[in-house]
Amino acid sequence: MKLLNDHSLQELNTFKINVKAKYFAEIVSVQELLELLADNNFKNQKKFVLGSGSNILFTKNFNGLVIKNSIPGIKVIEENNESVLIEAGAGVNWDDLVQFCVDKNYGGLENLSFIPGTAGAAPIQNIGAYGQELSETFRSLEALSISSSELKTFEKNDCSFAYRSSIFKEELKNEFIITSVKLKLDKNPAVKTVYGEIRQYLEDAKISKPTIADVRKIIIQIRKSKLPDPLAIGNAGSFFKNPIVDNKRFEIIKAEYNDIIAFKVDENSDKIAAGWLIEKCGWKGKRVGSVGTYPKHSLIIVNHDFATGAEVLEFAMRIKEEVESKFGIILEEEVNII
Repeated sequence: MKLLNDHSLQELNTFKINVKAKYFAEIVSVQELLELLADNNFKNQKKFVLGSGSNILFTKNFNGLVIKNSIPGIKVIEENNESVLIEAGAGVNWDDLVQFCVDKNYGGLENLSFIPGTAGAAPIQNIGAYGQELSETFRSLEALSISSSELKTFEKNDCSFAYRSSIFKEELKNEFIITSVKLKLDKNPAVKTVYGEIRQYLEDAKISKPTIADVRKIIIQIRKSKLPDPLAIGNAGSFFKNPIVDNKRFEIIKAEYNDIIAFKVDENSDKIAAGWLIEKCGWKGKRVGSVGTYPKHSLIIVNHDFATGAEVLEFAMRIKEEVESKFGIILEEEVNII
């Protein structure tokens, strides 16, 4: 187990915010985690669990214990002719897990390709993209209670999955440390190509019967073309969630802006692209000091030149205020603000 004091987190968060943790520990097993939580030196310390740091904005130094969850391992638990149950350690790189499954033709994760993060963080956020959500393949997870060190199993119905949310982001926030995740995948996968961008790529490549490997390749190409590389410029992907509004609000906005980008949720509500709202407020590609929005995708806030977390947050709040003023919609942060 790696234990450090006054440790920089700049290379452990994709926004590249230069903050420090009073105490820092990296664990690679449940046993190490149990030993850490039992250590009297850390009993009364505030604790924060860190995966890949890809969905976090640190606004100040962390005056407590940061636990880097690096539990490894991918294995098949059970399988039959139709499906397979996979278990992944919480510290497994998410895209490595997707690649593992696609290589074996296990379907269900391919549309979630190239999403930064770890397997343990995925259910907290209920990650989703291009017509798939983690909750569709999720079976269960193991998590350790920070207060009691009790290992508990959470089945799908226990997790309160919602759009980019779960019980671990709401009621049980900072109360459990996820140690492993189990996913049920399809051995005879049906590809999902409902998004226009995917269909266009398939048409251009003259692929009439795409495989999940084709879909993964296309989504990686799309994401690389639209999203900034965190290694090149600090960012945490989409800063805000796409807001869901009722029909009345949607029709009011559509009456004024016929180019609105939205998706039907159900007969009573629509999901509006937050990036479109931000762009209509004039924030696409805008820069204030060292913080700006990405020129190709206004939903992404970027750290150009060593901005502080407080500066990034101030920039985001200005966007939020203008969207509310112009459209009457309050954007909700997708990024975890610490």
